[in-house]
Amino acid sequence: MKVKALTRSRASTERECIGDVRKQFRNLDPSYHPMQRSREYQRAVVGAKLERMFAAPLFGNNLEHPDAVSCSALCHQHLLPYASGCVDGTVKLWDLSTRKEMMIGTGHTRAITGLTFETSNSGSIPLLYSSSDDGCVRAWSMNRPNEEEEDEGGSYNHKTRPTRATTKDDKSRGSVAIWKTDSGLKSIDHHWSDSQFGTASSDGVCLWSPERSSPLQTYSRLWESDDTVHFLSFNPSETDLLGVCTMDNGVGLLDTRMGTPLQKTVLKLRSNALRFNPMEPLNFIVANEDHQVYLFDMRKLARPVRIYKGHVNAVMDVAWSPTGSEFVTAGYDNTLRIFEQAHGGRSRDIYHTRRMQRVLTVQYTHDHKYVISGSDDGNARVWKAQASESVGQRSTREETALEYRRTLVEKYKHVPEVKRISTNRNVPKRIVKQYSKTIQQGEKETKKQSNRIQHSKPGALKFQSEKSKIVSKKVE
Repeated sequence: MKVKALTRSRASTERECIGDVRKQFRNLDPSYHPMQRSREYQRAVVGAKLERMFAAPLFGNNLEHPDAVSCSALCHQHLLPYASGCVDGTVKLWDLSTRKEMMIGTGHTRAITGLTFETSNSGSIPLLYSSSDDGCVRAWSMNRPNEEEEDEGGSYNHKTRPTRATTKDDKSRGSVAIWKTDSGLKSIDHHWSDSQFGTASSDGVCLWSPERSSPLQTYSRLWESDDTVHFLSFNPSETDLLGVCTMDNGVGLLDTRMGTPLQKTVLKLRSNALRFNPMEPLNFIVANEDHQVYLFDMRKLARPVRIYKGHVNAVMDVAWSPTGSEFVTAGYDNTLRIFEQAHGGRSRDIYHTRRMQRVLTVQYTHDHKYVISGSDDGNARVWKAQASESVGQRSTREETALEYRRTLVEKYKHVPEVKRISTNRNVPKRIVKQYSKTIQQGEKETKKQSNRIQHSKPGALKFQSEKSKIVSKKVE
């Protein structure tokens, strides 16, 4: 019998200098490094540190009002116009490129409760609609004589003629149209395709046409109850569908074609704002008084899809990014928070300043780069959506380096050191204490519920999830 075996010389497996040490083989490919993972990990840590070192979210805070900024709106056809409403009844139009006043609208006698731009206008300069507690809806024109001109292509042009100096008196003007109601208005929103707008008040929901002085339709006593509707929003896809928030803690859907409400769910506390996802119109988010934000699927209102936590006081307003992947919230705890829709219920960033008071309104610009907030101290502040992102054009080399570091941080984000650096935020001590108390209360409630189930008869009590506790009842 003949047996063949593999044999290797001793010199091929041991070093020449020391015979008892194994020979180290290495790949001569220059793209391979023997310490690749450790080197990438170290670079990920450095990238996470650099991102936090260069974080400077506040971009500008010179959009000033004499009183609290109660509401705001962005134009859907142009990037530059931004409108803000004040508690003293004035409406201001801003140019975001220069952050200067373009127009001051005076005419309302009470607080501004809602602002919206005309979305169905095919012309170059849409109208701005404002609602107030004085029961009036006013339309404002953004075109000022001798200052703004229309391009041939229908684009927005804010160039100023050098022949005339612009003064504060030139910017002040009255409305071009007015509609009056018997009760104070709480909210306003414009239809996405038709030349119509809706208002919310104690009388219900009214649908208006600019050509008529009286409403086209009035929806009162919704769901067999005399509820005050304090917020409404049109769906961007199903344009005849309205989302409303009522004073009985309800969140409902209303079809203007049928003239009857569709369905409604009642939460534990009142909801302050409702916004539809621009990319996934089936989903909408609700800013609630219980310090949380809820994501709902309008086909299933029995329970929320996801709960977003972090605020320690009421959430006053919420706004989607144009990509629909994240949204920003305005809190009564003097902070802004940016949440990612698909990644957990914790905010990825939190913005605050020492002088900023309670945030009442917030907007996400249509280029996905800036967030604009209006607070109780009379300032509308401009923030960067990515706190460490530099402003201006970057070179190809710098862009490549930033993308490389960003990819490494994303790859090693679950490593404790990288996770700690990326998620750590310096917030006021009062917020940290209140949030820790909230966590302790939630743990106590969960423990109490588990003890009741454990010491009851089998099957007598069932575990109730947090999402199920949110909804008090559902009304068809």
